[in-house]
Order: sequence, then C-alpha cells, then structure tokens
Amino acid sequence: MHKEKIRHIIEQGEGISIEFKKAGKQLPINLFETVCAFLNRKGGEILLGVDDDKKIHGIENDKTEIFCKQIANLSNNPQKLFPSFLLEPQVIEFENKKLIYIFIPISSQVHKTANKIYDRSVDGDYILNSDTQIKQVYTRKSADYSENRIYPFLYESDFADGVVDRVRKIIRIYRPNHPWNELSNKDFYKTAGLYRKDMVSGEEGFTMSALLLFGKPETISSAIPHYKVDALLRVENLDRYDDRENIRCNLVEAYDKLMNFVAKHLPDKFYLQDDQRISLREKIFREIAANILIHREYTNAFPTSFIIYKDKVECKNANKPHLIGQLTPGNFEPFPKNPHIAQIFTQMGRSEELGTGVQNVFRYNKIYSDTDNNEFIEDDIFVTTVPLKILKELNVPLNVPLNVPLNVPLNERQKKIIHIINDNSKITQIELSETFNVNRETIKRDINKLQEANIIERIGSKKTGYWKIAT
Repeated sequence: MHKEKIRHIIEQGEGISIEFKKAGKQLPINLFETVCAFLNRKGGEILLGVDDDKKIHGIENDKTEIFCKQIANLSNNPQKLFPSFLLEPQVIEFENKKLIYIFIPISSQVHKTANKIYDRSVDGDYILNSDTQIKQVYTRKSADYSENRIYPFLYESDFADGVVDRVRKIIRIYRPNHPWNELSNKDFYKTAGLYRKDMVSGEEGFTMSALLLFGKPETISSAIPHYKVDALLRVENLDRYDDRENIRCNLVEAYDKLMNFVAKHLPDKFYLQDDQRISLREKIFREIAANILIHREYTNAFPTSFIIYKDKVECKNANKPHLIGQLTPGNFEPFPKNPHIAQIFTQMGRSEELGTGVQNVFRYNKIYSDTDNNEFIEDDIFVTTVPLKILKELNVPLNVPLNVPLNVPLNERQKKIIHIINDNSKITQIELSETFNVNRETIKRDINKLQEANIIERIGSKKTGYWKIAT
C-alpha cells in the first residue's frame, strides 16, 4: 500500500466509499456496520486510526496485530457477519504513526451484522427496516451478479475429482493460518459464498460460481454450453494458428492450462528483485490469466480468447462494464465482476488484491518488453493487449522456465516446483506432493533432479532449513 494512496484517501474525506474510525483500546463498536454497508452498496475503504475530521491519531504499536487478527476472525464469523466475507487488513506506517487499512470490495450477496442489514448513503451507514428496502437490495444484487445463480440440482458428485481438496490444500499451504482451513467442506462452501439460499425466491443450492470453479467439463457444458477459452499461438500462421488449446474445464484447471500455454510459447527473462530472482513472465501473465477467468460475464455467449502474436498478447472476454474506456493505474476504482470466484483465486495466491493486477502488468512489462503501452479497454467486450518484444529478437529461447540452465530438460511439474520454491522457500516435500496430487516419491525424484542439475539447493537441515534457487 503506497503512502500516496493513503494521503489521497485522507484528503478526499469520508464519503459513500471511504470511512475513518478512531481505534483506542478496542475495535470500534460500529466497525462491522460499515463493513456490512460497504459490502451491500459499492465497496469501500476504511482507515482505523483517523477521526472524522481527518486528524491522524494512529494506533498503539501493541494493538495493531491484535486488531488485524480480530478483524480477520470476526469477518469469518457468521455470528458477526453473515454471510461471512474474509477481510485482510493491512498495517500502514503514515506520518510516523500506524494505521490499519481495510479494503472491502462490493459483494454479490446481501450481508447482515447483528442480524441487521446495513446500506451506505453519503458518509453514513443506515439500517434497512422495511421489507421493500431489503427486497430492493436482493433484487439489485441478483441483477448485477450472475455468479449467484443457484443450481438446485447441482451436487458435489458433479465436481471434478479431487479439485475441491486440491484448492483447499493450496490455500492451506499458501495461507497456513487461514480461517477456512478449519472448516468442513460444507461450511467452506457456505462461507465462500458457493452455496446459498435466495431470500427472495427461497431457492437453495450450489451457485454458478461453484459450478465454474469445481465442475466437471460435461456438467459445466450442460449448464453453460457456450463456455470456453480459446488459447491460440499466431506467430507464423496468422490466418489460423500455430498451436491451440481449447479449454472447457473448470476455472481452477483452466488457469493451469493457460499458464502452461504461456510457459510453452513465451520466454522468461532473468530478473532480480531485492536480490531474489522472480519470473517476469509469471508476474505478468498470472494477472492476465486470472483476469479473463475471474471477470468474465458467463451469461454472455461471446467466447473468451487468449492469443499470442509475435509482438503482443491479446485477450477478449465478455464483460458487464462498470466503466467504459481505457483503464490505467490510478484512473479507476476496482470493481469485481464475480466476487466469490475472485476470492477463491486470491486465497489460492493466483491473483492479487483487486486492482493491483493492472498495476503489476504495467510495472513488470516495462521490464519484460521495455514498454508500458498496455491496454485494458472496458466495454461490453473487455479487450486486454500486452505488447511484447518481437519473439525472435528475445535473447532467451522459448519455453525456458524460471532460472533453469538451457541444457536441462524438465517436465511441467518440475518447472512449477521451481516457481513454488521461489515463492515459498520453506515448503516441504509433503506439501508439494499434496499440491500436485502425486506421491512423495515422485516429488523426491523431482527434487533430486533439480538438485543434481544445480537448479535448487538445500540450505540447513531437513527440519529447519529452506530451499534456494541456485545462482
């Protein structure tokens, strides 16, 4: 979180999407009234440690982490916020004082706190008392978010084998203290907004978001027959394609297929950030892949395309526009098209906080392709264009994984292990076997191969040591 953004928020003052609250020895009593109102209206940002007159009081050092944990736990507690919506507060140092910043996206569901529904108006939160007011909020949410569509005859048996367990294992590895980790599958679905009851119609069941995230291809095809992602390589044959991946599986597996397609056809340049090697290719295209899956309007039959040309990558997907025109860092307010799908991707580490994806593409493509002429055009069809250096002019051969010597052949799993180790140096072989759903001996062979090739090395003991990408 940049200090300039905090300064801008404070200068704007309180409004329909900004709220300041002092925080002394405990969290403000009315904090979750504002959280609930923001979720129900258009989202917003809360700064703890600032009063209504923009005076910065700060928060005591010994309270910041306690408050952050309390906010995260309470947001996941259906007794406090129903349906639950996990919040991730951040501690910010500003003008030599500590503040807590909470970003609340708009939700596709209607939320309650203390069994009351709140909405936002100007700079205040107010209770909805009448049935008419409450029904209007439910109707507005239903019209805006197709991911909430309930499929009463969709069952767990319609989910792809092992995909839910895999998602939960990845979240457990990526976020060991995540409150979802302690939930049963049934409670996980409800907390994540993937199983719900429509308070207007009385329908109950798994939602479109659950179907898209976990469904078998044939189940998704029967409910959403137009769904597909067409990944194409058009470098030599511009009329048709040089390579193609026709993706019709669930979004969890679709993301993997898109990233494998990227790894197959785009190079990865050597780059150090804070003395650590990072994959520029992954930093850029994980955002693009996640964006076209998370923010598509799935009731629209327009097919999603992901096309690699010699000098650019161009993506098109159906959209329900919130704004019209070019999006650039700093000139738009992030707006989730499918909040529950986005939340799953974020908790898995496959996308950043809403709004940072565009910033990351601009930041890293300046290094990767020496340009920031990226285009994100929002309209009924969302068009993303990421310029590339002409592929043949790049000094790194195609298909080179992160920091791997060019003479070492690796399979896709081994390439991914390198990326995972780069992100989490303390990951264990057991956790890797769970991530890839293979036995430990397979992972052990992969690790041995990477060590023998001097790609990775082990620092310290098996129990207390860590992995390092060899230099």
